[in-house]
Amino acid sequence: MGLGCMLMAQVFGPAMERSAAVRLGRAAVDRGCTLFDTAEMYGPFYSEEVVGEALAPVRDEVIIATKFGLFTYDQRTGDMIGGNRRNSRPDNIRNVVENSLRRLRTDRIDLLYQHRPDPEVPMADVAGTVRDLIAEGKVLHFGLSEASADEIRQAHAVQPVTALQSEYSLIWRLPEENGVLDVCEELGIGFVAFSPLGAGMLTDTITAGTTFPSTDWRSNQERMEPQNLSHNLAMRDLLATWGARKNASPSQIAIAWLLAQRPFLTTIPGTTKIEHMQENMGTTDVVLTADELAKLTFEAGAIEIRGHRY
Repeated sequence: MGLGCMLMAQVFGPAMERSAAVRLGRAAVDRGCTLFDTAEMYGPFYSEEVVGEALAPVRDEVIIATKFGLFTYDQRTGDMIGGNRRNSRPDNIRNVVENSLRRLRTDRIDLLYQHRPDPEVPMADVAGTVRDLIAEGKVLHFGLSEASADEIRQAHAVQPVTALQSEYSLIWRLPEENGVLDVCEELGIGFVAFSPLGAGMLTDTITAGTTFPSTDWRSNQERMEPQNLSHNLAMRDLLATWGARKNASPSQIAIAWLLAQRPFLTTIPGTTKIEHMQENMGTTDVVLTADELAKLTFEAGAIEIRGHRY
């Protein structure tokens, strides 16, 4: 299990203080975490900078994943250029990689994701550019994020895809339905589930009365709106019931369910607190039998999640 490093930047509120974020990263290493997931847009740039500082002393012991192409940024100021348009043009991919290497304090990116498919750039051009970067030794492995089954096939035909990252959890099970998990299994591609705890909905930290300030992107999430949240928390309550049986927290049951879905699947829960990171990592001690897994899946399937994820 890895550590998602998005929350180190300003996402659910103010960015973490730099020294605290570095401590979190190093504590995760001490706990046995070896996969750290970041992106240029987290901040922008701040998460990469913190991850680079935190992992510099143990660089050869960890896997660093970062991403390109969701938006275009001025690499000096961090200002967004051109609005919300995606940018996976080859020149931008190369520019992002050079700057990510500098911020991450490394000579190679272990896993480079296209952050989202770009409708204006053929997948073959994207994969071909990453293939060249791999040949140059600046990138070791190619990944896609939130790509469709067809897009995965198109990219994989040019440069083998190592990992596909998409949202997947008990409240968002689209990868089961759209063929993405199946194509990953067919092609031998790892699946990295982000937001395994539903942006906090499957943890003890959110209640029916929770409201989110405008600086927290969850304030614009339909499934977190008050009229939906109180209903959707039935899933967390179900996990709490299972947690009481298994001597585990709701979040640990949620992650244990996820990790049991496919043998090629891992996840990257994010947090700003060392104790929550340790709790998440402790999920590997939670075992669901085949019968328990089937029962939990059936009970969760009876709960309708209201509101879109974004």
